[in-house]
Amino acid sequence: MAVVVAVVLVVEALGVAALNWFLGIVVDRQDMSLAGLDPDVMSTSSKAGGIVFGLYFAFCGLVALLVAVRDQPPAGFGRVLLISAAVVHGLLAAVAWGLVGWPAFLSMVAVLALIVLLLMTYDRHDGPAAPTTSAAEPRDEGPKDQGSAPVSGPPAPTTP
Repeated sequence: MAVVVAVVLVVEALGVAALNWFLGIVVDRQDMSLAGLDPDVMSTSSKAGGIVFGLYFAFCGLVALLVAVRDQPPAGFGRVLLISAAVVHGLLAAVAWGLVGWPAFLSMVAVLALIVLLLMTYDRHDGPAAPTTSAAEPRDEGPKDQGSAPVSGPPAPTTP
C-alpha cells in the first residue's frame, strides 16, 4: 500500500511541476501583466513554484517508498512531511471543489485518503500490548488472600 502512495505522489510531483512550467511558458508568451506585475517575474515564479512543489511531493513519495521498503512507520521528519502533505491535499481539495469542480476534488480527496491510510496502517503502538488469553487458558482472577504480601509497604516511621 505504501508503494501505491509513493507512485501516486511521484506522478503528482511530475504533474504539478509540468503544469506550473507550462503555465510559466504561457505567461511568458502572452507578455501581458496582471495588476501591473512584470510578466517575466510571473513566469519565473510559476516555474520556480512548480519545481519547489514538485520536489516537495517527490520527497513525500520517497518517504512513502522508504516506509514500504523498511516496513517501518515513518518517524520524525518523514512523519511530519506526510502529515503536511495530507493537510496540503485537504486544502487543495477544498480549493478544487470551488474552482475546478468535483472530479479534481475527488482526486485530491483520494490522495488525501491514501496518505492518511498509510499513516494509520503503519501507526506505532508505543505502550505495552494488552495480554490476550484464549478460552483454553485459565484466567487469572487477581491476587488470592492466601498469605500473600501486602500490596503497599509497611507504614513509614514517625518521629515525635
